[in-house]
Amino acid sequence: MASLTSAAVTIPSFTGLKSGSPARSSAKPSIAPAAPPKGVVAKASLKEAGVAAVAVAASAVLASNALAVEVLLGGSDGSLAFVPNEITVAAGEEIVFKNNAGFPHNVVFDEDEVPAGVNVTAISMSEEDLLNAPNETYKVVLKEKGTYTFYCSPHQGAGMVGKVTVN
Repeated sequence: MASLTSAAVTIPSFTGLKSGSPARSSAKPSIAPAAPPKGVVAKASLKEAGVAAVAVAASAVLASNALAVEVLLGGSDGSLAFVPNEITVAAGEEIVFKNNAGFPHNVVFDEDEVPAGVNVTAISMSEEDLLNAPNETYKVVLKEKGTYTFYCSPHQGAGMVGKVTVN
């Protein structure tokens, strides 16, 4: 466990240099931290504190990037497509469908092309609901392993279809 010891800290002040004159310094202020609460013993090296800080930062980065996959609705080139149109995720991983171009769009899972027992209504947008503005999102978490096919109902005829494999 990282800990900290109290020590006096001296901070010198610097008033700057003037051309042709020696540097001047004022009195050195001293700052002494308050004593730790009774019964608290804190000892740590800078190395231990640094290792702890790196571990916390790495955990935060991993946690923020884990369990989320983004699929764009509409290609940046104006194509009516899911980008990417095939993904693989872990069971329980969140998929974020994000409006990009050529909207309105929606995300509807094909009831004939999902694992047995999956309630398509629970994971799909309704065919009437549409994402109408840039960066609007629809999020879904798929828990059952298997292959799921989805489409955008306004653009299904144009080939806007995708597939997700859940491991």
